[in-house]
Amino acid sequence: MREEGRDDVQAPLFRDPIHDGAADPVVVWNRQAREWWMVYTNRRATAEGLDVAWVHGTDLGVASSADAGRTWVYRGVLTGLDIEWGRNTFWAPEIFWHDGVYHMYVSYIRGVPTHWAGHERHILHYTSPDLLAWTYQSRLPLSSDRVIDACVFALPGGGFRMWYKDEANSSHTYAADSADLYTWQVVGPVITGRGHEGPNVFAFRGSYWMIVDEWRGQGVFRSDDLERWERNSVILDKPGTRTDDTTIGLHADVVVQGERAFVFYFTHPGRAGSIDGIHEESYDTRRSSVQVAELDVVDGVLVCDRDRPLDLDLEPED
Repeated sequence: MREEGRDDVQAPLFRDPIHDGAADPVVVWNRQAREWWMVYTNRRATAEGLDVAWVHGTDLGVASSADAGRTWVYRGVLTGLDIEWGRNTFWAPEIFWHDGVYHMYVSYIRGVPTHWAGHERHILHYTSPDLLAWTYQSRLPLSSDRVIDACVFALPGGGFRMWYKDEANSSHTYAADSADLYTWQVVGPVITGRGHEGPNVFAFRGSYWMIVDEWRGQGVFRSDDLERWERNSVILDKPGTRTDDTTIGLHADVVVQGERAFVFYFTHPGRAGSIDGIHEESYDTRRSSVQVAELDVVDGVLVCDRDRPLDLDLEPED
């Protein structure tokens, strides 16, 4: 047993040793390897190139942890995902385990664009028995051809709901439903207002929660039924004090285990002190680090003290 409150987690939790651009992490229990895996957008912070080419042409990186999430080792990139020739772009994986199959929904862009705008974004569906051998299933027909950042959750009455960012519709969160994880029907907008991305939905302490990346921290919404959402709080908006944790927390994933919940997010450490997100473009401002912190609910409000000592001990999810 570790001492209560002991901080045995390094900061940053993980940096990609090849391109130093780990972003958009999803953390999943690998039932075959009996270890935790982090699959992430493998941004190429070290790459030279025009404009934002470094955020495109990305693989999905993999890090694994054999000690309950406390330390992570880089393992490589997922292979076998190509659906057409050339170097293409994979972003923001969501991995969902159901009935012996891993389902991955990943954002896809053809080629390596050098600008943010002007090209389609789609969500692709793959399946795997072991997180290594992936079979392409389909490109999902959703609410536009500018969709990214899928999140999937099982509905209490049966079936599944996917939330995602629709950039063609004011960068709002839209939803789609499925009975079988293969065929999806668009529901419509769910979270509107200010633009955002990276929705993540989880159940914790008797409520459903959604966090979205508002580029000023994570906006938090609460629901009793996964239908009606009310704004609750903002987390990861104040700089932390740990190494590489002094900027806002970006595009996050949450792992819930009983009465505890852990948020895995990434930061751009080299952007500390920038005003309104304006910064000089350089390797230092491009590089990113993955961090972890614990969530809590206080008087009905979701909170996160990112400086709180953390005794992380993820249990197997079989």
